[in-house]
Amino acid sequence: MFTLLVALATAFYLLRRYVLGIRTLNNARKESLLRELGASGDKRVVGFFHPYCNAGGGGERVLWTAIASMQRTEPNMISVVYSGDIDASKEEIIQKVKTRFDIELSPNTLHFVWLRKRHLVEDAAWPRFTLLGQSLGSMVLAWEAMNALIPDLFIDTMGYAFTFHIAILLGGIPVGAYVHYPTISTDMLARVKSRKAWHTNSDAISSSSVLSQGKLLYYRLFMYYYAQSLRCASFLMANSSWTKNHVDAILCHEDKLLDVLHTFTPLVLLRLLQFGHVSPKEAKIVYPPCDTREMATFGLEKRGPIILSVAQFRPEKDHKAQLRAFETFVRKYPQFKEKGVKLVLIGGSRNAEDAARVDRLRGLAKELGIEAYVEFIVNAPYPEMLQYLSRSSIGLSTMVDEHFGINIVEYMAAGVIPVTHASGGPLNDIVVPFNGKPTGFHAISADEYADHFHTVLSMSSEEELELRSRARTWAVQRFSNEEFEKGWNESGWKKWVAVGA
Repeated sequence: MFTLLVALATAFYLLRRYVLGIRTLNNARKESLLRELGASGDKRVVGFFHPYCNAGGGGERVLWTAIASMQRTEPNMISVVYSGDIDASKEEIIQKVKTRFDIELSPNTLHFVWLRKRHLVEDAAWPRFTLLGQSLGSMVLAWEAMNALIPDLFIDTMGYAFTFHIAILLGGIPVGAYVHYPTISTDMLARVKSRKAWHTNSDAISSSSVLSQGKLLYYRLFMYYYAQSLRCASFLMANSSWTKNHVDAILCHEDKLLDVLHTFTPLVLLRLLQFGHVSPKEAKIVYPPCDTREMATFGLEKRGPIILSVAQFRPEKDHKAQLRAFETFVRKYPQFKEKGVKLVLIGGSRNAEDAARVDRLRGLAKELGIEAYVEFIVNAPYPEMLQYLSRSSIGLSTMVDEHFGINIVEYMAAGVIPVTHASGGPLNDIVVPFNGKPTGFHAISADEYADHFHTVLSMSSEEELELRSRARTWAVQRFSNEEFEKGWNESGWKKWVAVGA
């Protein structure tokens, strides 16, 4: 025992010396950064942890909209993005943001810290224990980030809550996050416990009592430490009510047995880093910004009998359910075959695994006897996607527990009537009544989807036009850039980095 105490004391002393050295060097690094940007006066640095900042997706729109807003309204703030996009320059990223999102960024108050170990947070690096591996990998990235530059405030905008410990340990700074999707949720634990097969719970595990118990223990441990990480934050934002409800549940999560066991591990020292810290009791909903300006100009009349799906070809999007719903529809209402009805699936394919998934979906369409009425468009150019949005009648989404659903907002803004799964953001935040009237439809079973397809395609011109117009009006005014910026600024981040604080 004595030897162990000596070893711990030595390790603590060496770590403390290392941390003090990093913080001392950081003062010079900040001064160098300000000189490089040509900045003067009392400036504060806000760091955004976003290893895939150049990906061009909805999460990146959140990042760049927040930074652009900060640049317009907070001239004394410097934005630093911790990015693993080492194959792109600062100028190239700024130009892509302009081209992809029509967001203007000033290079004068924007800086990038390049992370060389991004592969440690990729799925391929962790074929087993992926959640744990990626979380540990994110901590390595955060260590790399803090060694390069410690900001005055650290904000995670990608979902890597375990990085909070590193930012607090090395920087002694407040941390916060915009949460798109909780890394683990109570739903995931429930599915493993009930041995329900899912894209996060394979048949091999769900069919085995021993493997299910092992995975449940793994998830239980992970949930415990994920909750500990979120509690380190000074503020939390969530992109939907579904995400907020899960984050709030995690913040309140208790495990008495693990509490006891935790006190007998060196990890208990993490609590000393934030002595006196008040953990957030809940997350604040800040809906992501959706650029609907061009889509909102599309005509609402003379739409073709096209059922459109816009979603990456990832397993959780459940394209199989879309094919089965469409097969049920044409079987129950065969008259629509003669009217030229078509299911069009537009989506991104990231890698060989996604490409193989598309091939299997084509095979399923053939097996169901609907291949003549189904079209797959993989990695479509943005203008082609807009073209389909301008002439489709129905927008389809079958993902269960979609945390938000920017594609559904885009359907509505474009005048495409949404038919979505009755869960998550689409149910609670997006496809909701406006002025007491519906803006779309929800379903769970293939039969329900099919009946909603029939309802939309059988509407009178007047009823159809009213529904499209109502859905557009709601989407455009509720999920605008202005609403996002208002929510972002009301989250409380400013008080943690106030100039002169």
